[in-house]
Amino acid sequence: MKKRGRIVAFFLIVLIFGGLIGSTVTGVTKDINLGLDLQGGFEILYEVEPVDESQEVDRDLLESTVQTLNDRVNRLGISEASIDIEGENRIRVQLAGVQDQTEAREILSTSARLSFRDVNDNELLNGNDVKEGSAKQDFDQTTNAPIVTLQLKDAAKFGEVSTQIKNMGAPDNLLVIWMDYQEGDSFAAESEKEDPKYISAPSIRETLNTTNVMISGDFSVESAQRLADIINSGSLPVHMTEMYSNSVGAQFGEMALDKTVFAGFVGVALIFIFMIIVYRLPGFVAAVNLSIYIYLILVIFELMNGVLTLPGIAALILGVGMAVDANVITFERIREELRTGKSVIAAFKTGSKNSLSTIFDANITTLLAAAVLFMFGTSSVKGFATMLIVSIVVSFLTAVFGTRLLLGLWVKSKVLNKRLGWFGVKKDSVKDISSKEQPEPEFFNKKLNIVQHRKKFFAISIAMVVVGIASLLLFKLNPGIDFTSGSRVEVIAEDSITEEQVTSDFENLGLEADVVISGDNNDRGVARFDKVLSEDKVTEVTTYFEDAYGTPPNIGVVSPIVGEELVKNALYAVGIASIFMIIYVAFRFELFFAITAIIALLHDAFFVLVIFSITRIEFDVTIVAAILTIVGYSINDTIVTFDRIRENLRKEKRIKSFKDLAVIVNRSLVQTLTRSLNTTITTLIAVLAFLFLGASPITGFAIALTVGLIVGTYSSLFLAAQIWLVWRGKMIKKKPVDFTKKKRVEGPQV
Repeated sequence: MKKRGRIVAFFLIVLIFGGLIGSTVTGVTKDINLGLDLQGGFEILYEVEPVDESQEVDRDLLESTVQTLNDRVNRLGISEASIDIEGENRIRVQLAGVQDQTEAREILSTSARLSFRDVNDNELLNGNDVKEGSAKQDFDQTTNAPIVTLQLKDAAKFGEVSTQIKNMGAPDNLLVIWMDYQEGDSFAAESEKEDPKYISAPSIRETLNTTNVMISGDFSVESAQRLADIINSGSLPVHMTEMYSNSVGAQFGEMALDKTVFAGFVGVALIFIFMIIVYRLPGFVAAVNLSIYIYLILVIFELMNGVLTLPGIAALILGVGMAVDANVITFERIREELRTGKSVIAAFKTGSKNSLSTIFDANITTLLAAAVLFMFGTSSVKGFATMLIVSIVVSFLTAVFGTRLLLGLWVKSKVLNKRLGWFGVKKDSVKDISSKEQPEPEFFNKKLNIVQHRKKFFAISIAMVVVGIASLLLFKLNPGIDFTSGSRVEVIAEDSITEEQVTSDFENLGLEADVVISGDNNDRGVARFDKVLSEDKVTEVTTYFEDAYGTPPNIGVVSPIVGEELVKNALYAVGIASIFMIIYVAFRFELFFAITAIIALLHDAFFVLVIFSITRIEFDVTIVAAILTIVGYSINDTIVTFDRIRENLRKEKRIKSFKDLAVIVNRSLVQTLTRSLNTTITTLIAVLAFLFLGASPITGFAIALTVGLIVGTYSSLFLAAQIWLVWRGKMIKKKPVDFTKKKRVEGPQV
């Protein structure tokens, strides 16, 4: 009865979670905020300078500026706005789903300092003299032209001003109305231009004792309404200079979302199939827990009010790889114990216990890399790091507790006692438990001696490093505007376009550009400019291509200062991540393991740079996120191997020679070989799904991860452990080491 009860409990848990997920997942996903790259919109980073030179940019000034910007955004009817203070003098504005980016940019960036001046540019009235919220769009009763009306606070004061202007006599009796008048501006100079900076300059022929003011000009209904909204939102206490901007068309964002979600579904489905084929019942249990993991991630992210971006979805699927890794480590340990002749219950307990420390160390090291990404990243990179941190924590909980709970129900029911095939273990591979001889581990029934080929691996790595250095010196990297500053325009068309066609379009705009055509149907053209396009030019380019192709282009602008900071932050991130990892691994293992692990991860990161140098793929800020992810994955893989070496060393009383140490290292490598390959395969399945089925903005990211995973597996199995062996082996030749005396720092207990 007890046996049946545990099996029933298993299926009840599966059905309850299945019903919960099926009935609520649609609502959860609808409530998650999507980033600009998934629904369109634009992002701008402003540098703030005070209007009054005697004023300092402090927190209060920045917060009042953010409040005014929020008011302006609300008047635009944008519900999903994110306006944040960054550093000491910057404000980042993200507006998702904006239809008219030109209008939004204009209403944000203008300081809205309204002033009324004479023809000699002397200020007579300003925004403080206007009643709050009184501006509105109206029509001239004579010409029916759109105008803006507003009310002043003091009719007598306006009477004095109008008298003063009237007395100046024609043609100087003009009340010049300015928006954002700056030192150096003059009516005399602007009046000669076809499109002057001032709004209007009506003549005053009589004293006006009124509070009603009409502003006329060459307005459309929309532009008049926009001016009224700006006046009502109040003037900003600062000047805002655009340092960085990025715009994504709504159509492009929707397409990117559809492709990325589809790629994610395919990747996860293939991982489930692989796990079930390789691990049978435990693989099915893992698939159940991975489904719960993905659901919990989405719920937590929605509760955090997080913004989901393309890299964020990638982090979610990579988290699946981390969760799979934890399951693979546990399942392989259980299968090892079963092959020694232990019972199913004993193998389950021992395998679960032995794998816990490894899983804990591997997750902590990757978590360190994610934390550094969050500290030094900006915008989408920070979103990626947030999702990765949440993914690692939830994957650890679901893999360690969830999988063991569900699989434990089957094990404790004793249904599996004589069904080793349900674990993927063949009966003829099970040894006699009474035998004291420790069999050497095999890989597909073959004994391997990986260690004896260490010199070949060293030679291969050295040759690859030499080729890589030569490539970086000759070809260098192809940095995106994130790192070099300038502008990037991605033109999107409904049908195929040619390089000559898009180049001609840019020439019509007065811009020289080298255009690269891409996309599945040659429907995209990308142009790079060394200079930073002005706000007016960005507006002109957006309008031109939207009229020409029906879709607004994606435009990114990065100032030199921001580019330099990104490079600096990227170097800081890699350096600080490495230092933290050395400290942690030295604490958990020993300093020799720590230094060797860092050598391996730098080796892996280096080859990602080499691949981007050889292929000339654009190297942007998302690739930095990929490299730091690889750093975490690389040390994850290396830690699993080192953990097995440490465990095997403690089983020996004393290591007297290099030969003894080599035997232990080789045994450890063969024991972890299946785990390493299966983990790499499952993670690669997800990454390759993004590479071939995902949206184009994530292609470089997926390529970096693919290269990093392959090189990381190679370095963990064939390089890191071998370097440690040679280094530690030389010390053993001088003096035998008793590893059993090393203090053992235990992982968490379950």
